Amino acid sequence: MTSHLPEAQLREAVRLERAGRVPEAIAAYERLLAAHPALPESWFNLAVLRRRAGRFDAALAAYREALGRGVRDPEEVHLNCGVIYADHLRQDAAAERELDAALALNPRYVPALLNLANLHEDLGRREAALATYERLLGIDTHHFEALARYASLKGVADSSDPLLARLRAALADSCLDAAARASLGFALGKLLDECGAYDDAFEAYAAANRASRASVGARAPLYDRAAATAHTDALIATFAARDRVVPAVDAAAASTGTPQPIFICGMFRSGSTLVEQVLARHPQVTAGGELDLLPAIVRDDLAPYPASLARLSPERRRALATKYLDGLAQRFPGAAFVTDKRPDNFLHVGLIETLFPEARIVHTTRNPLDNCLSVWFLHLDPRMGYALDLMDTGHRYAEYRRLMAHWRALYGSDILDVDYDRFVRAPRESIERLLGFCGLAWDDACLSPERSEAAVKTASVWQVRRPIHRGSSGRAGHYRRQLAPLAAWLKARGIDP
Repeated sequence: MTSHLPEAQLREAVRLERAGRVPEAIAAYERLLAAHPALPESWFNLAVLRRRAGRFDAALAAYREALGRGVRDPEEVHLNCGVIYADHLRQDAAAERELDAALALNPRYVPALLNLANLHEDLGRREAALATYERLLGIDTHHFEALARYASLKGVADSSDPLLARLRAALADSCLDAAARASLGFALGKLLDECGAYDDAFEAYAAANRASRASVGARAPLYDRAAATAHTDALIATFAARDRVVPAVDAAAASTGTPQPIFICGMFRSGSTLVEQVLARHPQVTAGGELDLLPAIVRDDLAPYPASLARLSPERRRALATKYLDGLAQRFPGAAFVTDKRPDNFLHVGLIETLFPEARIVHTTRNPLDNCLSVWFLHLDPRMGYALDLMDTGHRYAEYRRLMAHWRALYGSDILDVDYDRFVRAPRESIERLLGFCGLAWDDACLSPERSEAAVKTASVWQVRRPIHRGSSGRAGHYRRQLAPLAAWLKARGIDP
């Protein structure tokens, strides 16, 4: 009687899971659990797969089944639920409850402490974040990722601060792997920059970027300038003229309960988080952060991109627009407007216009050297290879400028350029233009983005918790000597550094 012998079904589900055949593995686990529901570890595996497939509510339901049926290590289940709530559903209160539940079961559970500290940071709770990092480091003194985050958050007053010595001592550990060396190195560079030791800071950042590259090795190819140029060429050729198209989703129908997007894009570190937080202070706007909705459509529905757009029927266009809006509604039910602040969506302005011809696109800009330096100073995903070498960052910047010039030529009336340096010099004037462009009435609250209670899940989390300031404008001036080759390269390509 096979109905009483789930072993064969379980082996098949596990085989499909290990082969990366996610939809088939989900179906196999669901068949197994329909017949044999008292298998908590299988509920756990199903939850993991549903999360990978982007079925977040279904993943949470499977995790609850696992908990109710006595799964091993329940703190791990609560941790995973917390990550779904925080990163995918943007329900931070629910995420905090799950992390607290994990720690109630196991007060020394380091992954939950790390995620809780990070959530405190997202929500602007500096002291709570510091205390949680300290608690974690009291359990695991060699948790170098936590030490790096703690140091970056705490900061230093001068070069004699013992926190600098602590970072240097950790970096001297011969057993340190490349990923930990990168995290510590970026933290050290930040602290040295803060206390004005600019030459030492630059060297620390250079070492950190080398370690970041080493941490992924051959798994992440070097930035390919020729391929990047070819991709820009392909986008420009695909969107050679503006098509006059009917909006993919009727605006009147969409306005009834479906959040409408405001797209914010540009180079990373160009002021996009500040612009988002300004808009989020408006009562009609919800901060969406760096959403993966549009890149997921490109990756999952439009490969090979952009060539596939030549075959995009009106019906398919409507389906993709609806899929995007449904994703917004799932994450932000009841919102009127949601900011989609994904900086590298500058690559997809043509697609945005194809799906949403009436969309508002806010493009953040910044001084080229300040922008490139800030990218190189940031511990980005090492697979973003252009960020690991200043000259590659410059090339990426030049390609971005070339593509944005093309988008402006096609869709200029739909794109608002917001210059970061001008913004911090004259905030009210810039905010008036921004709100007017987005069709929003003036609201004085937008002058105080630091008072926003919205979570900030980007590297600018603490910069935008301060009143609008000029501290980051002109930062490259401290590194003129080191940036001279990049400045000359940009200037030769018509970009005034």
